[in-house]
Amino acid sequence: MRIPILRLGKILMASIQLDLTDADALQFQDDVVRKIAEIEALGVAIDITALETVDSYMARVINDTASMSRMLGAEVVICGVQPYVAMTLVEMGRELLGADCAFNLEQGLRILQKRISARGDAVLAAGERDDYIGAR
Repeated sequence: MRIPILRLGKILMASIQLDLTDADALQFQDDVVRKIAEIEALGVAIDITALETVDSYMARVINDTASMSRMLGAEVVICGVQPYVAMTLVEMGRELLGADCAFNLEQGLRILQKRISARGDAVLAAGERDDYIGAR
């Protein structure tokens, strides 16, 4: 199963709606990194609002995806971490490193726009159209 990755100008948005198998998680990671390079994305918002659980493997995949994205020059925000997911991650000794967290996608996009503006990148996503570029 592929996770759709939407494009809003130079920002990518992905919403993980279901628990992923290990193979799905790695495919998602690969898709995000490839799309960043393809469009020279300045930011990535990953929405995990629908996830009721995040195990240590998924936390590692999210961390690694954020690190890879930053290495390619994209800012990263993880949106919608549920309270029980946050508690579980802390209890496991896991954190979502390399990415800011936001309550929801709207707040996440504001954070990305501020971080991109602070870097001096003038191209922001607000005025451009959505493009569906992820799932097949």
